[in-house]
Amino acid sequence: MSGFVERPGHVEVEGLTHLHTGKVRDLYATAGGDLVMVASDRVSAYDWVLPTEIPGKGRLLTQLSLWWFERLRDLVPDHVLSDTPPPGAPADWAGRTLVCRNLDMVPVECVARGYLAGSGLAEYRVDRTVCGVPLPEGLTDGSELPEPIFTPATKAAVGDHDENVSFAVVAERLGEKRAAELRDLTLALYARGREIARERGVILADTKFEFGRGADGGLVLADEVFTPDSSRYWPADEWAPGGPQPSFDKQILRDWLTSPASGWDRAADTPPPELPSDVVERTIERYREIHRRLTGGDSGL
Repeated sequence: MSGFVERPGHVEVEGLTHLHTGKVRDLYATAGGDLVMVASDRVSAYDWVLPTEIPGKGRLLTQLSLWWFERLRDLVPDHVLSDTPPPGAPADWAGRTLVCRNLDMVPVECVARGYLAGSGLAEYRVDRTVCGVPLPEGLTDGSELPEPIFTPATKAAVGDHDENVSFAVVAERLGEKRAAELRDLTLALYARGREIARERGVILADTKFEFGRGADGGLVLADEVFTPDSSRYWPADEWAPGGPQPSFDKQILRDWLTSPASGWDRAADTPPPELPSDVVERTIERYREIHRRLTGGDSGL
């Protein structure tokens, strides 16, 4: 089995009710019914939440999400009410906390792909499709697709794989109109993010969004957006289809975990080991670098 190597405890804060401990976030409710999302420094790989944290990661991703939310609000409303921690919250929550609207979440991860990689590549190699979308022959690892595609997935519990599904499955579950709305909005957001990233010398290969329903039934962008945990970023000047691309994410620690140096046998289903300090530092530096490239500013972390 997989999941947490060591399930973390949660902080008790007067006036808040702890709701959930996720892979990387802790979720609370205020007395007024709003949600408080606290991004930890936990990191997951191969369906495990690792025993080693990446110091500063939660703040970096929260600040990057806020930067992106500002650039997407003309396309879709988002769930953010405030980034100020509630009264009585620990000092460590500063910079990693979002107070959000409580939404009825859509039970689908909305994925947009502009390039072939990851699970999409694995599917393509079998039958030249991704989530039921036919693609041309001759594509390889890292290839740009003829046009971006919508490839949704069902959200899994901690320790389980998300399952890629077709548009038809989403339409059956949510209705044709809502499924089309999710597809069109996902592709519009991806197009905006891809354009902004390209201007900064970065390829946004793919990304995933989560949406909720507001009080009026309209879609609201939730969770995180265009972070290196939810998106695949590559340096444009190093893009070379035909193999894995250098990426601004946790690939460094994934590579170490599957190397002989870790001593971990992924197939044995035993918990992964602690990460060495150099792997931790090189990982957080990749997060810092994508923050710098996109925002043009120093994260201070």
